[in-house]
Amino acid sequence: MRMILWLMIAGSFLFFILGTALAKDPGAPKKTPELLTQGKKTFEQACSPCHGSKGDGKGPAGAVLNPPPTNFTKPLKEWPSAKGDLNKVFEVITKGIPNSSMIAWPQYSEQERWALAYTAAEFAAPTPKKGK
Repeated sequence: MRMILWLMIAGSFLFFILGTALAKDPGAPKKTPELLTQGKKTFEQACSPCHGSKGDGKGPAGAVLNPPPTNFTKPLKEWPSAKGDLNKVFEVITKGIPNSSMIAWPQYSEQERWALAYTAAEFAAPTPKKGK
């Protein structure tokens, strides 16, 4: 009986530890005006040479890149590496895109990379409604 009690306690402890370790990342911070301001500043410095200050993919360096930079003014679901998922935008900023000119930006903090993801998404046109 005592052994069963100890096994139950140990099992509960392991369940708690594993559950905590495997818990999902809380994800993106809340989008705030301050975060967007930070993102716009960083975007102008780091992203606009390729993506353009309007996010249209027509920055001065973007003209010579193949494949061309993503045009953020299209609906988010049409972005090739994001497919409508802001988490994927963050991942692209974090890891870059292999076999392309999109480099990783690990020198920026996680918050700065989320700020960039939100800023890029701000350029996006609304997704057209079906049937229109």
